[in-house]
Amino acid sequence: MVFILDLSFGEIQLLFSKEILYYILGASVMLLLIILCLLIWHICCSCTKLPVSQRAADGLSANKRGFWYGTQRRETKMEVLEWQSNHTLSPGSSYTNLSSSLDLVSTADLDEEHIQGSLHFTLFYDQLQSRLVVTVLDAQDLAVRDFSHSVDPFVLVRLLWAERGDEKQSSLHCVLHEWQTRLVKRSCSPVFADQFSCTLDEEELSRVTLKFEVRDFDKYSRHGILGEARVSLNSLNISYPLELGQDLQVPKKDMVGEVLLSLKYMPTSQRLEIGVLKIRTGFHPTKSERALYARASILCNQCKLRHHRTTKQKGKEITVFNEVLIFLLPDHQITECTITISVYELLSALKGSRRLIGQIHIEKSNTSENEHWMLMMQSLRQPIAMWHPILI
Repeated sequence: MVFILDLSFGEIQLLFSKEILYYILGASVMLLLIILCLLIWHICCSCTKLPVSQRAADGLSANKRGFWYGTQRRETKMEVLEWQSNHTLSPGSSYTNLSSSLDLVSTADLDEEHIQGSLHFTLFYDQLQSRLVVTVLDAQDLAVRDFSHSVDPFVLVRLLWAERGDEKQSSLHCVLHEWQTRLVKRSCSPVFADQFSCTLDEEELSRVTLKFEVRDFDKYSRHGILGEARVSLNSLNISYPLELGQDLQVPKKDMVGEVLLSLKYMPTSQRLEIGVLKIRTGFHPTKSERALYARASILCNQCKLRHHRTTKQKGKEITVFNEVLIFLLPDHQITECTITISVYELLSALKGSRRLIGQIHIEKSNTSENEHWMLMMQSLRQPIAMWHPILI
């Protein structure tokens, strides 16, 4: 048996009151407006966010020195507050740990022929918060390694502060901050888009130089250096975001201190004595509470034989150690070995963390350290002291 329900429109309206119908209509209109607003916002975001590589190619112009300047716009002020908690590092803190030996890099056979590519980055100084914001955008056309025919690049950023305002009077620098971008595997044109920031007084901008080292990650060996880019903030107006690009150059060492070392070799007992007497480093007021120590390593035919370290001393402009590190070396090794002195910094606020300040390499070669080596071999059983620059 089939029942046919025959209701008119007026009878259907009686099922709902007019107030309920108005509520349903209002909710439907509100939902439609919300959907339209979300759609318009998504379209605007998609139009304004261009790919980094396209923005770098369209908005930069090259000059003779391989340095590009982008445009500065008031309306494009970077939103840095959301990123500060995740990317800001305090002085001396350990950065993203890609490897337990990040300070070990290989610069063998590195010359202009092996350097290619460019790096793009953005600089901005927020005067209200006294913060310097550095954004590493991307790199282009990086060289591949000969043994792997690929590259896994990342960028190490160092903020170098000159001890004196006039760099011609003093070449001694102090590394205030270190940052590291994420690793991009198997890419010659990686996009990083990593942002870092730190507190910095406006008066100190004229003493600051930013050094960008593009490195190739190697899990089982030393990281390779693909080139560097550096920029001095003394001649730049970064009160608004400024996008820059620079061709990669051959990496250069920066002098960050000096060490007074004494060397003595005793052939009868086959003993090498390395005296770490004094260490002078660039001293910044914000790094008053820190500790220093030196680590001496002996390498022979690129193999590390042994190492010793000094005790920790409270860091000053000139830190006195007066400690002797003793190594037992046969005669055939003393003529082929290399002495490496690594100076590390420890912060009391971060227990267990260390940062490499710089290194010294002393060996039988044609370098300036050869003089100290020759004097040691000519004056056996007598300590010979000499100052050596700490480089990084």
